[in-house]
Amino acid sequence: MVHVVFHEPRIAGNTGNAIRLAAVTGCRLHLVEPLGFDLEDTKLRRAGLDYHDLATTTVHPDIDEALDAVPGSRVFAFTAHTPHSFADEAYRPDDVLLFGAEPTGLPEAVLAHPRITRRVRIPMLPARRSLNLANAASIAVYEAWRQLGYDGAGAGTTAPPEA
Repeated sequence: MVHVVFHEPRIAGNTGNAIRLAAVTGCRLHLVEPLGFDLEDTKLRRAGLDYHDLATTTVHPDIDEALDAVPGSRVFAFTAHTPHSFADEAYRPDDVLLFGAEPTGLPEAVLAHPRITRRVRIPMLPARRSLNLANAASIAVYEAWRQLGYDGAGAGTTAPPEA
C-alpha cells in the first residue's frame, strides 16, 4: 500500500486521523519533523482512537531521510499550485503521497526536491484555500487504494456496527 508523508504537521488531531487512516487502509504514515505537537498529545490519541498499534507510523528528522526510507518510489507532492489532478495518476503500491503543514502547505524547497515525481492537486471550487489535511490524505489514499483494487481489504462492511 502507498506511503503517506506529512511534512511538518502542526495539528495533533489531523495526524491522529491519519494514524487511523493508516490502520484501516494499510498505508504507511511518515511524519517529518519538526512536529507541532508531542506524540503523546491527548488530541492525537483521541483522534487515532485505539488504532495506534494497528498503524505503521515512522517519524523522520527531515524530508531527505523520509524519502530515503522509500528509495525508488514515485513521490506525488500535493499542492494547490498545479494544474495536474491527483485523479489522473495511475498509482502503484509503493508510491508516496506527500502533504504539507496545515497552515502553509509544502514549502517551495520541498516542492523543488529532486525526488518529486509530480505536483498534483485535489480539485476544489475557486477561491477556496485548502482542504483539511486529514481529509485530503483520505481522499488521495482511497483513490490510490481503489486503483489498486482495494488490495488486502476484507469482505466486511464499512458501516459502523449497529447499536
